[in-house]
Amino acid sequence: MKLCTFTHQGIDGFGVVKDGEVADLTEALSGEGITDLRGLIGAGLLGSCEKMAQSITARYALKDIEFKPVIPNPGKIICLGINYHSHKVETGNPDNEYPMLFTRYPESQIGHLEPLLRPRESDKLDYEGELAVIIGKSGRRIKQEDALSHVAGYSCYNDGSVRDWQHHTTQFLAGKTFVGTGPFGPWMVTTDEIPDPSQLHLETRLNGQT
Repeated sequence: MKLCTFTHQGIDGFGVVKDGEVADLTEALSGEGITDLRGLIGAGLLGSCEKMAQSITARYALKDIEFKPVIPNPGKIICLGINYHSHKVETGNPDNEYPMLFTRYPESQIGHLEPLLRPRESDKLDYEGELAVIIGKSGRRIKQEDALSHVAGYSCYNDGSVRDWQHHTTQFLAGKTFVGTGPFGPWMVTTDEIPDPSQLHLETRLNGQT
């Protein structure tokens, strides 16, 4: 199942994507106090969305909506750096015992097909095609073998990076949070369709070049 966050005729919504259109769940769930996709996931209602969408009359063609970041209001965005072997070799980084972690701010995100913005402060805007892992339920000290049970779904993410600002210090934050540099979407695919994310193949294209 695919779910997205969108704007239609100036009104924000979220819903199930199927057959070239989105079934808008916003009004159907507003009575339960659920106003966005994050709230839907937090309420544990992913399993009922597909059936709910079948009776929804508010449907919009994908060409008639504006995609917004899949989760516009995440509690946190944790990024894993130097996580591809080829990139590690390219950048001359050594193998590390511990992962390189940094964060992004939600305000830096944009939706699918929105323009990626190069800030006037730099000409070093770079692209980084990534897999977004959307956490579905909270936890602490989770066993490794149980980790994927906490995931709600996956999406595409472009970790747009302003390289000179990124390397001003050892902290990447400055180059990772400029406005309009984090395209997220177009939608989330639930884990029942992707039982093993390690089998996914990720490609990034810039002006048609892989």
